[in-house]
Amino acid sequence: MLTWEEFEKVEMRVGTIIEVNDFPEARKPAYQLTIDFGTEIGIRKSSAQITKRYAKEALVNRQIVAVVNFPKKQIGKFMSECLVLGSVGTDNDIVLLAPDFKVQNGLRIG
Repeated sequence: MLTWEEFEKVEMRVGTIIEVNDFPEARKPAYQLTIDFGTEIGIRKSSAQITKRYAKEALVNRQIVAVVNFPKKQIGKFMSECLVLGSVGTDNDIVLLAPDFKVQNGLRIG
């Protein structure tokens, strides 16, 4: 079991996707996302295996939830700076977690 104190260390924030690029070098189909988390955190990049359900054009200006305090992770030549969250279904069909209403970028999930 996870303690409340341990859970509070995970920093989940709302951000808006501002750019989406193909990631042909990835082992599994993925996009490279550029996400705005507001003035406190700034712009972060992430790799996300969400190509089955989402077209690039549908992702721009979409708000998502991501963990922003994991260490950076090198994925090929790309440096992922946060972990975009989603529910994982069968065949790795991922549905992004997002707020129901537009909120300020950088708001913490708790």
